[in-house]
Amino acid sequence: MQHPKRVAAPWLIAAALVPLASPAVQAHGDLTVTSWGGAYTRSQMLAYVIPYEAETGLTLDMATYNGDLDDVRAQVAAHNVTWDVVDMELGDAIRGCEEGLLEKIDHSMLPPAPDGTPAAEDFLSGMLTECAVGQVIWSTVVAYDPGRFDDDSPTALADFFDLSQYPGKRGMRRTPRVNLEWALLADGVSPDRIYEVLDTDEGLQRAFEKLDTIKQDIVWWEAADAPARLLADGEVAMSAVFNGRIYAAIEDQDHDFGVIWDGQGWDYDMWVIPKRTPRTASMDAAMEFIAFATDTRRLADQARYISYGPARQSSLALMDEAIKPHLPTAPANAEGALRIDAEWWARNQARMERQFEHWLARKEPFQLWRVR
Repeated sequence: MQHPKRVAAPWLIAAALVPLASPAVQAHGDLTVTSWGGAYTRSQMLAYVIPYEAETGLTLDMATYNGDLDDVRAQVAAHNVTWDVVDMELGDAIRGCEEGLLEKIDHSMLPPAPDGTPAAEDFLSGMLTECAVGQVIWSTVVAYDPGRFDDDSPTALADFFDLSQYPGKRGMRRTPRVNLEWALLADGVSPDRIYEVLDTDEGLQRAFEKLDTIKQDIVWWEAADAPARLLADGEVAMSAVFNGRIYAAIEDQDHDFGVIWDGQGWDYDMWVIPKRTPRTASMDAAMEFIAFATDTRRLADQARYISYGPARQSSLALMDEAIKPHLPTAPANAEGALRIDAEWWARNQARMERQFEHWLARKEPFQLWRVR
């Protein structure tokens, strides 16, 4: 059976034909679709952007961003929305909807599964929200450089926090999300109690105290392709990374990285439509694109190019067997997984970010910041 990494070559052609637009530049196509760049956007281009252009005759411009809700918030506030469809994490999609930044989605326009099952029943739980349509399940995992640890490679999330047995810098995304959960998991909190503990001042203090144990050895990253570069350049020994990105680095770029699935943080990516787009026809076009991009066939096709799980149950039957063991939802990988609570983060994101920035700025051990 052909290995999924064989698809790297078609992307080189696609990249030459359809360059990514800067998020700050007004696009000139019929629709501007904004995503995270790199291997993830490649999977979207090959699975449904290029096919959509071929089927409709429309031209789609691709823009990139780092997934910051503030980017959409600023465009809407300035009445200068240049993005028609945006790929957004579930927690941000919930927050953006509550803040009135996003259009409401009519889920009845989504196509049924091939056997006629309505979309509302075919999409996995949590994948359809008031302002968003899900596309993939992905996770944050730990990747490491085996050459740094001889024959004693790390195998558990707790090893990420063990600098004595596994010395070296640690790469972490510059955000409280997942980092706080990982700190508590590594400190012995069971997955089913993580958010119960984080809801308390004592639990939050406990999470930051665990992060304090590796703080001086953390290299912070924001761009999704940074962890693979940090590992390849020897700047870190281990790093948090999106599972699809590290899969692409291993399979397409032949990097010898190891992956720790223990404690992986599951999350969802969604399609949303920002409000106040200046193009009157773009709302209908955006809805049509989302319907196309999230049908059973397209979501199965996307999994050929990146190891993220599809949002529809019916897509699983169409997927290449070779990719299934690399999905976050594969049985062997799912043991010990933590489902990130998007609704909890929607309620607590601003408060957690203030505490996180306070922690980053302090040189001495963390003390809970009482200003809320």
